[in-house]
Amino acid sequence: MSNIAYAAEEATTTEQPQDAGLLVSLGINGTLFTFQLINFAIVAAIIWFLILKPLTKKMTERQKLIDDSVDNAKKIQETLQKSEQKYQHRIDEAKVEANKILEKASDETEELTVNMKQKAKQEIEILVDQAKKNIKTEREEMVKELKEEAATLITDATEKILVEKIDSAKDKELIEEMVKKLP
Repeated sequence: MSNIAYAAEEATTTEQPQDAGLLVSLGINGTLFTFQLINFAIVAAIIWFLILKPLTKKMTERQKLIDDSVDNAKKIQETLQKSEQKYQHRIDEAKVEANKILEKASDETEELTVNMKQKAKQEIEILVDQAKKNIKTEREEMVKELKEEAATLITDATEKILVEKIDSAKDKELIEEMVKKLP
């Protein structure tokens, strides 16, 4: 292409038309300018179709890929935030559940303590009642034994006082009177 431009330049320099007018006054050679313009258009078309068009296509694809990556990153960020919120929510639920379990265990412990105290109190009351009954029974037995012994002593004393023994009916009557007089 540069050969064409060189040849065109030689042709214009040797022949100068008389009517070049305005272009010549500006220092521009018309044929050379035309060839250079055609050369520029060909180079621009080659650059456009071979370089710029694929480059803009690749840049568009790359921009789309970047936009998709940014969108995916945003989605991942949102998913991560939702996951963190769910995780925090589950932790909060677990804390609430743990507190409920602790409260329940505390209530059960308190209830068990109260029940054990009541049971122990009832057992103590039963033991005290049994002890009172045993004491009452022993006392009654002792009183009975005391009365019997007192009756025997009275009988022996009466026999000694009365040299002769009164018949058994009279003896029994005297014993009963003495026993009634005892406290």
